[in-house]
Amino acid sequence: MMSTVALKRSWAQDLDTATLYQLLKLRVEVFVVEQKCAYQELDGLDLPPRTRHFWLDDEGEIVATVRLLEERVDAVKTYRIGRVCTATPFRGHGYANRLIQAVLAEVGSATVHLNAQSHLSEMYVKYGFKIDGPEFDEDGIAHVPMRKG
Repeated sequence: MMSTVALKRSWAQDLDTATLYQLLKLRVEVFVVEQKCAYQELDGLDLPPRTRHFWLDDEGEIVATVRLLEERVDAVKTYRIGRVCTATPFRGHGYANRLIQAVLAEVGSATVHLNAQSHLSEMYVKYGFKIDGPEFDEDGIAHVPMRKG
């Protein structure tokens, strides 16, 4: 029997401890361990009330995730996508794309920012993102700022 990967979404304040732990564990596995990048994963942005978490659940196992932050720029609400990752054995199935589609459906026509790892920027271009500044180094990995809207 084939498993069904379910899209899930939660406001930060509604996340249960076990789910938050699994989200953070996956992000550390990908960004810290796999990419050999020592950085402050626990950045204080996972728990504010307007933060939203999206993830894909395969029979109780979180296999991909993205974080959506709500920001204010000159009193205008904008959004920031971050921490997009998929567990190694689940790559190549379009899971990151599924999450990006869900986030963009959530925010509608609002302006959205993200800092993409440079080698992944084309993934975001197909959703209407444009490079919005010079390439920069973040924790030893080349990134580009991107914007949609």
